[in-house]
Amino acid sequence: MFSIPGFPQLRRAESQFLSKHAAVLDIALRIGDVLTIIMAALAIHRIELGHFEVSVRYSYGLIQTVLLALVIFPAVGIYRGWRGERRLLEIGRLWGAWTAVIVVLLVTAWALKTTETHSRIASGAWFVAAGLMLTLERLILRRVLGSIRARGVDVRRVLLVGGTQAGQRIVSAARKNAWMGLEVVGYISTPADQVDIVDIPCLGSMEEFAEQCRTPELDQVWIALPMRAENVIKQVLRQTLDVPVTVRLVPDFFGYELINHHATLLGGVPVITLRGSRVEGHAGVAKAIEDRLVASVLLVLLAPLMLLLAVGVKLSSPGPVIYRQKRHGLGGKEFDVWKFRSMRVHDEQSGTVTQATRTDQRVTRFGRFLRSSSLDELPQLFNVLKGDMSVVGPRPHAIEHNRQFGERLNGYMQRNGVKPGITGLAQVKGFRGETETLEKMSQRVECDIQYIKTWSVWLDLLILIRTPLAVLIGKGAY
Repeated sequence: MFSIPGFPQLRRAESQFLSKHAAVLDIALRIGDVLTIIMAALAIHRIELGHFEVSVRYSYGLIQTVLLALVIFPAVGIYRGWRGERRLLEIGRLWGAWTAVIVVLLVTAWALKTTETHSRIASGAWFVAAGLMLTLERLILRRVLGSIRARGVDVRRVLLVGGTQAGQRIVSAARKNAWMGLEVVGYISTPADQVDIVDIPCLGSMEEFAEQCRTPELDQVWIALPMRAENVIKQVLRQTLDVPVTVRLVPDFFGYELINHHATLLGGVPVITLRGSRVEGHAGVAKAIEDRLVASVLLVLLAPLMLLLAVGVKLSSPGPVIYRQKRHGLGGKEFDVWKFRSMRVHDEQSGTVTQATRTDQRVTRFGRFLRSSSLDELPQLFNVLKGDMSVVGPRPHAIEHNRQFGERLNGYMQRNGVKPGITGLAQVKGFRGETETLEKMSQRVECDIQYIKTWSVWLDLLILIRTPLAVLIGKGAY
């Protein structure tokens, strides 16, 4: 496994390159595989016996097959991304996985002495028919997605670092295979360069890299450098620490079997992921479903309370019930966060955002109750339903605060790698309210980064359970 001293060890890139609809396609493909296996079994049964009525034993065997496929197929990488992977490799892996399912079934049947209850001819026909149908399903999907990407839809924009043979090969592979949906917009020259990359512009040296990698349209940064350029690789990682882009390594060591085993192939070129979000792919779908479900249930349950709070805000002082303020969301995109207004209407000096303090005269008496109980955050459930926020995630800070602390705290902007949340790990650990010192903000950010690295549905549920207790016994929100 390749590693860089001073940085976490690189993990195998087991999931596909980021795609807008990758998670939905992944789930649809798994469902399609299950339906294909079932349809093939029913078709063979109909041909053999002349009807679709199946026995309990036959149904049990079919259910067992489906469960085995759902376990074995992902284990051998059937649902791994195929942007750039050779067609024959994918089909070979598919048949190997399907064969493994059948072998396990046969061994189980032999152990339970039930082999005589199944026709060998019918079982063999089912194996061949289902395998062919699964193969056809994938070939059609590859053709459709490849055609869509070749037309410029769902294209990933890439900045290459390094003028090397590896870089030239990856550029040529992306150009020759438009169906992969990868556009290398340019490259950054480094002291370790070997060649001038043709067909794409040089966008400057490492001095210009920091500016180039902050281009809003950029999706990924690929490092195409030899292993001796360790210092340059470290520099790239440091300068992308606060940029919400995926960083990948295109190692310049073709022919080394050790590395090929741990890399995703892209047009025959090994690519290693250096940094990416944990909440992506089917995990992102799971979190999106969790957010909508929890937000919908809470809105139904809390609707009477929210109505009373709205009346209280209206009576507390003149002004609107809902306070809107710009915040940074996923990938740094701005959105309007909603809160119950807790302060008297006032003018904020341009370019500044003053945090509420314990003796803040702007806060109304009712607003102080809202803020100390965090009930002012309840309208953000609508932000969750809109897709701007999650129920659980890093709290969205004011944009001006992001500018201030983003320049002073390494990794601060990595918080934008996931959607901001109504509650979060930092809040249940006591880091709520005013952050008047850099140390307090640093502690909050550390919790946010820990959450992003270790996210799971279970962690979200644990934070939701702990949130009411943290509000009751916690201090810091004024």
